[in-house]
Amino acid sequence: MAYRKLGRNTGHRRAMLRNLVTSLFRDNRIQTTEPRAKEVKSIADKMVTLAKRGDLAARRQALAYIYDERVVRKLFNDLAPRYADRPGGYTRIIKMGYRRGDAAPMVILELV
Repeated sequence: MAYRKLGRNTGHRRAMLRNLVTSLFRDNRIQTTEPRAKEVKSIADKMVTLAKRGDLAARRQALAYIYDERVVRKLFNDLAPRYADRPGGYTRIIKMGYRRGDAAPMVILELV
């Protein structure tokens, strides 16, 4: 399987992942369920790699995915130089336990 469906239809899943990636770069850490975090991790790492390229085409590709222009600016101006010498692994997942209502495994996804 190439990706997790997360119990959503395609449009809802895409919008949810875009929102989570935007929130991760805006706030530097998010709290979510483990399957969602694993999906967001791969997308976020690709966005940082795109920002490390730094050219106009990469910026436009990031703007096509991330909702907020200020977040893209932060990604290219602040985060990309911070990870310039790092070959990958820009995010970390920290397990928190289980959610009270439905016992879903909760994690904190943060930028390293």
